[in-house]
Amino acid sequence: MRVARSLVLVALLPLFAACQLFDASRESASHVGQTRMQGQLSATDGKLLFQPCGDQHRYVVNDTGGTSILQQAASLADAQGKLFADVRGRILSGSGEGQLDLEQLYRVERSGNACSDPDFKLLILRASGHAPEWSVRVSGKGMIIDRAGQPPLAVPYVEEQLGDGRFNLGTEANNQHIELWVAPQRCVDSSTGSIQHMNAELRINGQVQRGCGYFGGSRDD
Repeated sequence: MRVARSLVLVALLPLFAACQLFDASRESASHVGQTRMQGQLSATDGKLLFQPCGDQHRYVVNDTGGTSILQQAASLADAQGKLFADVRGRILSGSGEGQLDLEQLYRVERSGNACSDPDFKLLILRASGHAPEWSVRVSGKGMIIDRAGQPPLAVPYVEEQLGDGRFNLGTEANNQHIELWVAPQRCVDSSTGSIQHMNAELRINGQVQRGCGYFGGSRDD
């Protein structure tokens, strides 16, 4: 099978050229009529309710996409924290509480401030892992890699599509061979318990570190 490659130069990082990762035109036709939303989850009278960020309305969650969000939310729920969800679906208005027909789950986590994350709308992808700690933030201007005990590393990247929703981001900048491999599969963060919709592997000069990832607000898949 031939591997499809895309390389689009869009901007300059300090000392580096940056590559655009994703094309908004790729949005699947199956998403027509659906909206990606972030908000708080709560449970009342045996129903799971979703309240979008900055909205006073609450919607009964109807898991039409078979995401198992009710079970996943229950596994994270506790008496202290609030649950944040990043989802895609259709809002149906009606008398009383409306309904959210949920088709895709990007992540569920314990958070009371995720609605105010200033970086979310700018990011294409975020991935992270533990032991040791690492994180990658991907935007249209490049890829920023943070690792425990090391300064942040800003590099350009190219995207390589591998089929079935899998892809990797690679660079040879700074005389290092760096790849971020991503695959669509439910992933549980080993430290926080948050549930994300992708597995991620960061490979730097042959060293592999595993974690989870999710699309930021700049990718509408």
